[in-house]
Amino acid sequence: MSRDSVESQRAFKEKYGFSFPLLADTDSKICDAFGVIVERERDGKKTMGVARTTFLIGADGKVSRVWPNVNVEGHAQDVFSAL
Repeated sequence: MSRDSVESQRAFKEKYGFSFPLLADTDSKICDAFGVIVERERDGKKTMGVARTTFLIGADGKVSRVWPNVNVEGHAQDVFSAL
């Protein structure tokens, strides 16, 4: 899920050949609900942005695991190992 536009999500999905849907949270309701909007500082300027976080949600709809501050490299394997 991303706060990017639906069109941006579509292009990303096509670029990487994903066969599953990507969700666009353009109004930030889901990001806000999961508490992933944080203050960031870049080049001395403070802005609000998304803390890259993975939530593993079980078939029962409950969050079973959270990976905060995700580093993309090797992360997919970490998630698959938790399944």
